[in-house]
Amino acid sequence: MKQMRITVVVCVAAGVVGAWTGWLHLRLARAQDAGMSYSKMAPLGEYLMANRTDEIALARSAAPPSISDHAEVLVLGVHGYQTAVRGTNGFVCIVARSWMEGPNDPGFWNPRVRAPNCFNAPGARSRLPIAIMMTNLVLRGKSKAQIFDAIRAAVDQNKLPRPEPGAMCYMMSKQQYLNSGAGYVHPHLMFFVPLREAKIWGAGLPGSPILEYDEAAERLSVLIVPVARWSDGTPDPASGK
Repeated sequence: MKQMRITVVVCVAAGVVGAWTGWLHLRLARAQDAGMSYSKMAPLGEYLMANRTDEIALARSAAPPSISDHAEVLVLGVHGYQTAVRGTNGFVCIVARSWMEGPNDPGFWNPRVRAPNCFNAPGARSRLPIAIMMTNLVLRGKSKAQIFDAIRAAVDQNKLPRPEPGAMCYMMSKQQYLNSGAGYVHPHLMFFVPLREAKIWGAGLPGSPILEYDEAAERLSVLIVPVARWSDGTPDPASGK
């Protein structure tokens, strides 16, 4: 796999880096609210949104309108993700659910999670198929162990793609709710690179604005770049801008 070649210019105040480092530690620690337990899948209806139009709007809120208004939009139904809106710019927006977290996340089955993502074309080709396969396995009643074994095997057998150069997504929605510990987090971009390539970006180093975590089963690392504004253009108060 060729290493990813993207230049990212990010200006972030030191306070933002500190706040985001704390958020990342919270995420990686798989923190959750006291007394909350998600040991098994809830009834499917709790993961679905009642109004299709609302889900389309939420998915589009992941990125600025100049991008998301022209993107393809997928919505989750009882048979998996289905195309609700055809796009013209190569981007694909979805609202991810809790099972897109890692296998050790105690909120893996949290039905409250709503994570709007808007993938660019390389991200849609190389990251979105993993989300779709994982969702289909969930809907078929597979256990958490079976899901991640299947994902790992599919990647290793080249049935699922590795990250393409340039694969990324926007997560800039004010409505994103990622888990009981982090709740409504800050606007950010995510870049997908082959597993353990985060070090060539300087990700996670003291003072670096780029944070990272690994998705071992999917054989990729995720780089997180905080941004100062939400997708509607309003500032994130934590950014200090």
